[in-house]
Amino acid sequence: MKQLGLSVIIPNYNGRLLLENNLPSVFAALQQSGLLYEVIVVDDCSTDNSIEFIDTNYPSISLIKKAKNTGFSATCNVGITQAKYPYIMLLNSDIQLTLDYFTGQLEYFKFKDTFGVMAKIVGAKQGEVQDTARLYTFNGFKIKANRFFSVKKPTELIPTAYLSGANAIVDAEKLRALGGFNEIFSPFYYEDFDLGLRAWRMGWRCYYHPDTYCIHDHSSTTRNYRSRNWVKSIFFRNRFIMHAIHLEKFQLPMYYFQLFIDVFFMWMLGKFYFYKALYQFIVRYGEIRSSRKNQENLMSKYGSSRTVKQVRKEMNELLANQEISYGLGKA
Repeated sequence: MKQLGLSVIIPNYNGRLLLENNLPSVFAALQQSGLLYEVIVVDDCSTDNSIEFIDTNYPSISLIKKAKNTGFSATCNVGITQAKYPYIMLLNSDIQLTLDYFTGQLEYFKFKDTFGVMAKIVGAKQGEVQDTARLYTFNGFKIKANRFFSVKKPTELIPTAYLSGANAIVDAEKLRALGGFNEIFSPFYYEDFDLGLRAWRMGWRCYYHPDTYCIHDHSSTTRNYRSRNWVKSIFFRNRFIMHAIHLEKFQLPMYYFQLFIDVFFMWMLGKFYFYKALYQFIVRYGEIRSSRKNQENLMSKYGSSRTVKQVRKEMNELLANQEISYGLGKA
């Protein structure tokens, strides 16, 4: 395993209160871990006093001030290029770490095919479990990763479909090989889904660590952005993009047929943000084709030809001898 050093990258947009509430827990957990570390905050053109707060209270933080607001993916990628340690933690500003949060997580990187690991996410207000391990499933030709599960008395490492962008620890070399987050998903949604799927298709694995957890105010970051319907349009646009990048060529026409059926249902339900999402998807189709081609070229370079279905099969094989409980479970 590489030298135990961790670069924590926190994207920030008008998160001054979140930083004040949560940064003390981040530094406490890092100090408790005994790791070499750095904390990098990349500010995405905040209009509050986030920058002044960091400068005054956390001079040890490497603060990067962007000249243009470009959203989560691009903001994280700026930090990824500047990180100096072999492991990178992608951490949202609305995350509070428990003191023992890092216990056992870097052990996963003893295995050469490990891409990254995440721990459980628990809600700040009610203590509900918000995120655990996930499986890939198909609804027709639609890829989903919302089947949460846990393993009773695990005897093997627990795979997960992808790592939440809120609390992922990843191998910096592999992350940079993938080019970081795909910025086509900016400003937010599906970038972590896509990153995990790209990693699995490369032959690298994402794991879930059940023994520690962090605390998350799940909706706080998107409250800073415009209207609810605008946020929904971004969500659906990025869902369409993810499928266009990752489905096999023979599956895409069938997916588009399902999408065509959805067009009528969404009209009947009055969900007109769906049409804005579809328009945004269509006008980006040249970028989407480039992203798909880049993924194919990178997989070819690393000698991989994994499809989404093959990834799902691999995950199921890793879980074959373990007792699985579906759902989010209890904190």
